[in-house]
Amino acid sequence: MQKAVEVKILGQKVTLRSDDDEQHIRRVAEYVDGKMHEVSKSASPRGKYSVAMLVALNIADEYYRLKDSHDAVTNRVDRLIERLTTALSDDD
Repeated sequence: MQKAVEVKILGQKVTLRSDDDEQHIRRVAEYVDGKMHEVSKSASPRGKYSVAMLVALNIADEYYRLKDSHDAVTNRVDRLIERLTTALSDDD
């Protein structure tokens, strides 16, 4: 069941609806709010739309870097499992 959680992002109240627990929703909103403040202080974008666009690009960049890292680790683990499986079957 979706629940409504009111949060503040860049000083603006936003009501979010989600099936996730409230703590998770607030954590995500706080992350976005922090990124919004960080970008609005370090860059000189004009307006909230520009800040939001830069934040979206930064978060997408973080996501893809983490995804690439995760994929590399997953591939490494798969190769190690394959080697281990081969070594164990050779012992038979």
